[in-house]
Amino acid sequence: MGLNKEFMIVFLLLGPMLFITLTIHGWDFYQRNIAPETTERQRLRKDLLRKHCASENQSLVSLNNIDLNNFIVDDKHGIIYCYIPKVACTNWKRTLIALKHDEPYPDPMSFKGDWVHKFDRFRLLKHFPIQERKAKLQHYTKFLFVRDPFVRLISAFRDKIQHYDKYFYDGYIRVMLQRYNSQNVVKNNGTKSKYPKPSFHNFIQYIVDPRTERYAPFEPHWRQMHRLCHPCLIDYDLIGHQETLQEDAQELLKMLKLEVDIKFPPSYENMTSHNSITDWFQSVPLEDRRKLYKVYEKDFQLFGYRRPTELLDE
Repeated sequence: MGLNKEFMIVFLLLGPMLFITLTIHGWDFYQRNIAPETTERQRLRKDLLRKHCASENQSLVSLNNIDLNNFIVDDKHGIIYCYIPKVACTNWKRTLIALKHDEPYPDPMSFKGDWVHKFDRFRLLKHFPIQERKAKLQHYTKFLFVRDPFVRLISAFRDKIQHYDKYFYDGYIRVMLQRYNSQNVVKNNGTKSKYPKPSFHNFIQYIVDPRTERYAPFEPHWRQMHRLCHPCLIDYDLIGHQETLQEDAQELLKMLKLEVDIKFPPSYENMTSHNSITDWFQSVPLEDRRKLYKVYEKDFQLFGYRRPTELLDE
């Protein structure tokens, strides 16, 4: 009993110092091991963009409001975030909403996912006059997060095509069924559980069909990432990848001097792993796979994702 009392006294005296020591040690470990790796990773990603963007002749002036739909501006912290659907954008929006509050910032996960996607939650770059846009793009910290293009497509299909959503059903799914799956074209009975669903192949057919783009630009959940965020025109300070999400998020918060004040939400295991991509594409004919790669080829090249030869070179 006496030994336990002595231990408690020592712990109470040294506990805070021990905590500080461990915290500093953890930060030193990050700086020695993780920080150099992420910095080098960023250098390589930016070099790759410069290489593939060398022949780009478009200018920022030519971008219209539609081109700037995905650029969120945080004037309080000097941030511009170009969000890409199906690439951690819900958690980044949660984080930016948390940063709107006074310190101490609330937990980003306290904001519901559906709620953060409402149109009035943020100010977008397109809301500012052209001269202000240019000044913000020059001086603010700009970042985006990208993902393997085919994995992103699978994620979009699972989330927006396989599950009932009136916007997607009326605007896109009906077209897919009418064009490529006529035996499933039946009147929706209004219930979410029973409605005709396109196959993954139908979804791919819709994307590679020239009529789709002729009618309207791709829906943002499957629009090419470079068309959403224009990485050849905008000099991003950080290019994050879904595959290294936590390390890149920590690097960004460190750049913004916010790493102590707010924590980016933990990521969950990716349901669409690289091992399962082949299974998803088994139902898609080789010709359509090759057409699909052509549609997203620039995303693969700009952001350093390997060409999936196992799907394209059979």
